[in-house]
Amino acid sequence: MLLSLTTTHPPATDLGYLLHKSPFRSHQFDVTFGKAHVFYSEAAPDRCTANLMLEVDPVWLVRGRRGPAGEGHALEQYVNDRPYVASSFLSVAIAEVFGTALSGRSKERPELAAEALPFEARLSVVPCRGGEVFLRRLFEPLGYAVKALPHPLDEANPDWGPSRYFAVTLAGTKRLSELLTHLYVLIPVLDDDKHYWVGDAEVEKLVRHGEGWLAAHPERKVIAHRYLKHRRGLAQAALEQILAEEVPDADEAQAKHARSSCESSTPRSAPRRGRLWAMPSMSSSVPPRGPRVSNRFWRAPASAPSSRTAIDRCESSRSRSLVAQASSPVKATTKATRAGTPVPRLMMRG
Repeated sequence: MLLSLTTTHPPATDLGYLLHKSPFRSHQFDVTFGKAHVFYSEAAPDRCTANLMLEVDPVWLVRGRRGPAGEGHALEQYVNDRPYVASSFLSVAIAEVFGTALSGRSKERPELAAEALPFEARLSVVPCRGGEVFLRRLFEPLGYAVKALPHPLDEANPDWGPSRYFAVTLAGTKRLSELLTHLYVLIPVLDDDKHYWVGDAEVEKLVRHGEGWLAAHPERKVIAHRYLKHRRGLAQAALEQILAEEVPDADEAQAKHARSSCESSTPRSAPRRGRLWAMPSMSSSVPPRGPRVSNRFWRAPASAPSSRTAIDRCESSRSRSLVAQASSPVKATTKATRAGTPVPRLMMRG
């Protein structure tokens, strides 16, 4: 299982800073299912190629029960394509060996890690359930030039036709973290299988690594279902979180535009200053009981300007004097009764 990464951006040997692996020596790492090797097949100022070779221990597949399951597949646990093809094993190796580059960090060359560079990624053997058409539907919308060469099913019997395995070359101008992220997510999607249990943690991984590109991908539903081993509930939860990244931004912009439109088109109405009005009773047939003063007052903010209305002009001096006499209810009642004048009722007007 071999993954090759090539760049021609001068000086090309800066690829070692991005991958955090020196181009002048080989590197070996222990992974849970075997060993991973990193070496450079060419390291020149104008062209540099880094290779990740993965050795999967077939005995570990059986002992760890990570191979094909079931008693009926006893022989398949020992004879299968897992050690030789790009699969979820390669995705795990990318995360473990190139984890810093996958996250987009570089201590020595931070500006280079944030820059889109010309890259070419080659996968020697890729199983693709869906054929070349599906392979192109995954990578071409991301801006890659895809070259797929099918492997024959049996070189000694060409009439058997091609197999589902391809030698794939992807070329494009991307940040290294973008390229590794696309490979990390889409390699298991092409294989349509994973060697480990898929749960809620995988949903979080898909949402995290799909940020910025998966929501706009035309095959996002297929990607989510295949990445999560066709577990419908997990795929639906992942798609809801992925699509939720785009919706709040649009809603917030629309709401902000609506608020600004309302503020610019609707004038602010000034509240009126509250007053206490004394209104004489309109009925003279009811015997007067004495003035009643309301204890509730409505007062508008003092900053609002006051204006005299038609009711202001109707205010009489007699009403004002009656309001002043309200402090002595008995005296006011007696005088009003002798004069035969209706007793005013104090009303509230805002």
